[in-house]
Amino acid sequence: MSTVKWDNPIYIHLLWLVPLLAAVFMYGFWRKERALHLFATANLLEALVPWVSVARQYVKAGLVLLALAFAALALIGPRWGVYYEEVHRKGVDIIIALDVSRSMLAEDIAPNRLERTKLAIGDLLEQLEGDRVGLVTFAGTAVKKSPLTINYGSFKMVLSEVDTSSSPRGGTMLGDAVRQAKECFLDRVKDHKVIILISDGEEHETDYPVEAARAAYQENGIILCTVGIGDVREGARIPLVENGQKSFLKYDGQEVWSKMKPAVLQEMAVVGGGMYLNAETRDFDLGKVYDWIRDKLEVVEFEAKFTERYYARFQWFAGLALLLVVLETLMTDRKNKTEPRP
Repeated sequence: MSTVKWDNPIYIHLLWLVPLLAAVFMYGFWRKERALHLFATANLLEALVPWVSVARQYVKAGLVLLALAFAALALIGPRWGVYYEEVHRKGVDIIIALDVSRSMLAEDIAPNRLERTKLAIGDLLEQLEGDRVGLVTFAGTAVKKSPLTINYGSFKMVLSEVDTSSSPRGGTMLGDAVRQAKECFLDRVKDHKVIILISDGEEHETDYPVEAARAAYQENGIILCTVGIGDVREGARIPLVENGQKSFLKYDGQEVWSKMKPAVLQEMAVVGGGMYLNAETRDFDLGKVYDWIRDKLEVVEFEAKFTERYYARFQWFAGLALLLVVLETLMTDRKNKTEPRP
């Protein structure tokens, strides 16, 4: 017999109800017999209940127990018997370029800009519809952390390890991030590629990032969407922890205040054919960017392959459970005419 698979193995615990209910039935039969013996002597019992068949009562109880067992097996969802199904994977390619410079530790968005962005990316993964996703981190240099993949579990593991040490140099190089993200795409086909760049926008060089975004869009058909995270008005200090003590980054003896600067990010989105999302609040949602992407970009087929499947067999057990319930309902506990009566 081929291997048996189970859709919902957690429901196997429902089978414990069968011996539990059997014990309840046996206790009920014992209490009923004990009550009858207390009420009348043994030679009078047949005269008092001449039409009742104790054997039929046991059979009816057995039918209920079997029906319960088969119903539990149907819920568990057994599968056996192999067949092969052709599976087509369709979607868009998304590279997330994430700023990991020290300014992303500012706490104007709780718990801080970087951690809140990681949470938002995790929420985005729950909305993806078979799309491939990759990750690039950048500060003074850009580093590919995850290639394009549909294995969202492995992507989450990589994302969880990202911090401000993920880039070997400090700074914010938006142009390098676009260049590195562009190199992560696997083919030359246009109209299904997008970069989502998330940063607080503290870029000192404005020309190269805009030119990099324009080149990626015009030459490679890669759309650039940008997300600016942080407060644009007051900003926040950049915390540091040394020897367990919290302090704040200083320059020339003064504490550094980091504000989100949207200008370059907005211009990059314009020349990159994308959209800009202002993420000033804790509840910002990257799903807005994804909805825009799915409306704008063409969905392409990544691959088609045959996947091993198992035939569902739950309907057999559900049918048997229903049949047993019907039989138990139609069956009477009265004796047949052929059965002996007093």
